[in-house]
Amino acid sequence: MKAVFMGTPDFAVPCLKAMLDEGIEVAAVVTQPDKPKGRGKKLAMPPVKELAIENGIQVYQPKRVKDGEFVEILKEINPDIIVVVAFGQILSKEILSIPKYGCINVHGSLLPKYRGAAPVNWAIINGEKKTGITTMYMDEGLDTGDMILKSEVEIGDDETAGELYHRLSSLGAQVLKDTIGAISKGNAPREKQDDSISTYAHMMDKKLGAIDWKKQPHEIVNLVRGTNPWPGAYTGYNGNTMKIWEVAEYDSCTGDSEPGRITSVSDDGIVVSCANGCIIVKEIQMPNKKRMKVSEYLKGNEIEKGVSLGA
Repeated sequence: MKAVFMGTPDFAVPCLKAMLDEGIEVAAVVTQPDKPKGRGKKLAMPPVKELAIENGIQVYQPKRVKDGEFVEILKEINPDIIVVVAFGQILSKEILSIPKYGCINVHGSLLPKYRGAAPVNWAIINGEKKTGITTMYMDEGLDTGDMILKSEVEIGDDETAGELYHRLSSLGAQVLKDTIGAISKGNAPREKQDDSISTYAHMMDKKLGAIDWKKQPHEIVNLVRGTNPWPGAYTGYNGNTMKIWEVAEYDSCTGDSEPGRITSVSDDGIVVSCANGCIIVKEIQMPNKKRMKVSEYLKGNEIEKGVSLGA
């Protein structure tokens, strides 16, 4: 089976590696253009490109995969299957019709829930207890194609988006391997999605990390987990931005302070009042400083009790 692989971030790397380990002929890898990275703004290759180069695979980086010139390249390659994992561009109907086995997508949710760009983050932010991987035949919609295989996992109570992202990337490789195996044998299932129960996981941006202290403790905890490592949760403290990396619900709370008020500070953390309870902040990052536990920060700095956090 001759394949073209389309993917960009590290989430897609285990899937490409699994295909190579299975001896699948990956005729080409298609990924996003190199982008400036770090303080020096030097061009950096997408992780998928790095793996492709290591294995001597032809790499294409079109700005627009729909452009006629690149579509002709795909037609010349004439793959049996196109595998898409977190690629970052929408495929045209013309591309979808090229491979005889179709275009297969590996998606980080239990479809039809959390279609879209950030399913891992939103599953945590919304307090889901489980998620997983779904493979599907792609169509012209956004993650609307017929489903092939699913694998479900529980979300840990303290698990961050970054940790879950890593787990699902490994799971995705296994589900993809099983999916390609079923397709090659001609016994792959095909199940239509129920659009009436679909949800959408829109793209993350920095504004989503702003903490609203009028929300319930569990909502704030889920926001911090779901935005870790990017864009990161944050709040205002005495005119500065305090990033908040680790929190927990705090049971020993009177709940009679206004939302956002710091009620106590100790090496255990910063207790902050919110709607119907409190949370305890255990890890923070102040401007021009590294992430650190509150106990470490307090060795050379002060957090004032009674201050109200917020914009």
